[in-house]
Amino acid sequence: MRPDFSLPLLLYASLALLGCRQDMHDQPRYKPLAPSDFFGDGRSARPVVEGTVARGHLRIDSARYTGKVSGEDVTDFPFTITRADLLRGQERFNIFCSPCHSRTGDGNGMVVRRGFRKAASYHTPKLRAAPVGHFFDVITNGFGAMPNYASRVEPDDRWRIAAYIRALQLSENAKLADLSLDQLQQLETGR
Repeated sequence: MRPDFSLPLLLYASLALLGCRQDMHDQPRYKPLAPSDFFGDGRSARPVVEGTVARGHLRIDSARYTGKVSGEDVTDFPFTITRADLLRGQERFNIFCSPCHSRTGDGNGMVVRRGFRKAASYHTPKLRAAPVGHFFDVITNGFGAMPNYASRVEPDDRWRIAAYIRALQLSENAKLADLSLDQLQQLETGR
């Protein structure tokens, strides 16, 4: 003798259908700023209060958010770069930049080795002499075949990436003459 599951199944289906209500979906609503008789000015929503700035969009320090002052690339970072900032810049660089520019910044990343256009090397004299604002601007707005990363990388992280690019440039082009006597002694002793 087989148990009859049809009645419990029918009961469960009925309860499930009772739970599928469309009250929130079918409620009366207006599209934003659509015509309406509700308010005296004929709009369905109130206008934005004059001078209101959306959270996170008050960009008083133009150098920090554009990399430029009076249309020229800035030469200094808008905040002090710490070791933690460099490590964060390295992490962001490895995620967003190294596929094209490689982890050393020579422009021979994995994407390039797969046949795409060669990316710029950060070790050319032109880019070694470029102000830091140039790197921020290129990350923000793109350049040539490079897309912009403004929507993917926060402004402060763009500065951290620029700082890490400077560190890469220094590491590839450092000379013993640039070191102090103490640094030379540390290098020789291995500390």
